[in-house]
Amino acid sequence: MSAANYLSSEDQFLCSICLDVFTDPVTTSCGHNFCKNCITEHWNTSDRCQCPMCKEGFNTRPDLRINTLFSEMVAQFRQSAQQKTSSSEQQESKPGEVPCDVCTGTKLKALKSCLVCLASYCETHLEPHLTMSGLKRHQLIDPVENLEDRMCTKHDKPLELFCKTDQTCVCMLCPVLDHKMHDVVPLKEEYEGKKVELKKTEAEIQQMIQKRRLKIQEIKHSVDLSEEDADREKAEGVQVFTDLKESVERRLNELIKTIEEKQKTTKKQAEDSIKELEQEISELMKRSTEVVQLSLSEDHLHLLQSVQSSNIHHPPPTKDWTKVSVPPASYEVTVVRAVVQLEETLSKEIKKLVETELKRVQKFAVDVTLDPDTAHPKLILSADGKQVHTGKVLQCLPNNPERFSPSLCVLGTHNVSSEKLYFEVQVKRKSGWDLGVVRESITRKGLISLSPENGYWAICLRNGNEYMAPAGPAVSLSLKSQPQKVGVFVDYEEGLVSFYDVDAAALIYSFTGCSFNEKLFPYFCPGPNDGGKNSAPLIISPVGVN
Repeated sequence: MSAANYLSSEDQFLCSICLDVFTDPVTTSCGHNFCKNCITEHWNTSDRCQCPMCKEGFNTRPDLRINTLFSEMVAQFRQSAQQKTSSSEQQESKPGEVPCDVCTGTKLKALKSCLVCLASYCETHLEPHLTMSGLKRHQLIDPVENLEDRMCTKHDKPLELFCKTDQTCVCMLCPVLDHKMHDVVPLKEEYEGKKVELKKTEAEIQQMIQKRRLKIQEIKHSVDLSEEDADREKAEGVQVFTDLKESVERRLNELIKTIEEKQKTTKKQAEDSIKELEQEISELMKRSTEVVQLSLSEDHLHLLQSVQSSNIHHPPPTKDWTKVSVPPASYEVTVVRAVVQLEETLSKEIKKLVETELKRVQKFAVDVTLDPDTAHPKLILSADGKQVHTGKVLQCLPNNPERFSPSLCVLGTHNVSSEKLYFEVQVKRKSGWDLGVVRESITRKGLISLSPENGYWAICLRNGNEYMAPAGPAVSLSLKSQPQKVGVFVDYEEGLVSFYDVDAAALIYSFTGCSFNEKLFPYFCPGPNDGGKNSAPLIISPVGVN
């Protein structure tokens, strides 16, 4: 039998013992083939040595020889079966893939779809479109489902054009019948244009993704910095309060020691006085006994001679105790002095903290200049927009909505709406001024009332030495020294506005828990000229320059 005939029948290549394709086939002397291992095992477990196929017996176990030609045929069959199985697995349609429309039974995977036939074909059924002249002209595309959607529902023709006027796909008849005078181009041309647009869109999307990834990194970095700041603040806070606690305990111990020493001294004085008094009492009692005994004597001469010789009738010398006293020790001054010393220590610690805080907020310094469009007509601004003072006459300026009138105010150009802001203003030689920040929407015409409710977060000086914070109601501020330069800090997110005496490194006042919902602008009011007494300007100073 030829190899071709063997390949046509799978049964010829199956071992009769294991019923599987031969492995290491051998041939018996009677001409039958078996797997070498199968026939060996069969004879090892059988009483008789005979062929399992024809039952021919053997007196001795025959030598098993490999049939070379048959082994080659088995190998070819095994390889062919593997290729057939592999090809079937590769071509069989899987969920989500386009199946061949011609296959019956198992649907194979389609390689192409024909826009003319409106069908999809596997490799076998596609062959006519690749070989037959009439079918070669058909338009083939990568396999797609719902080919009927690619046909014009009105003219039953393939959608091969694109109407730019109506932004829709059309067939060759549509421009003649339904889309006359419209801008119609081949589908491929619009396809190429749309691909360019999609590529551009993809680039924009990737750019947006990249920006957001960078923003994520920025936010994570911000969180890391925030955690570092929080750890540092906690460590510094623990250190400060530990120092304060130790200072309080030390002052308390010193106070207790001082009081105890005072009490000890008072007690010692009392004990010494009592001892001296008891000694005098002892002497007096001794004299009293002598007097009593002498007074009982009936010997006239003896009594008179004893009195004359010893002065027994006089009391022994004693101390004048009328002006001697041991008053209770006074501790009021001691306690007050200890509290004052503690207050001095606390003041030093607070000063250190404020100095540190001031250095931190100064990092958020911005370049503030005065906005001339908001200035009251009496206010005179310097050319660089850094100084303002009140003149004596009204200037001829347009009465625009942004301008203050009649209040002597002006705003800064720099605004804050989500971050932090800091600036410093010199207030030397002035008897009145307002400083702070305001909401963008504040009323600028008519008399104004400073308060957070009205959109003003400011501090004021009146009559040369009266400082206050119009917090609704106004808070009177008691300052140790008159500020020469005032620092203004805004933390928009935290709702905080703080004012500092820059030279003294002292906190003047803070508005906390503020609710900001619009832009904030720096606010300045140099106050009335007051006959020249308040003519000095408010000066926006460079931060860090005294």
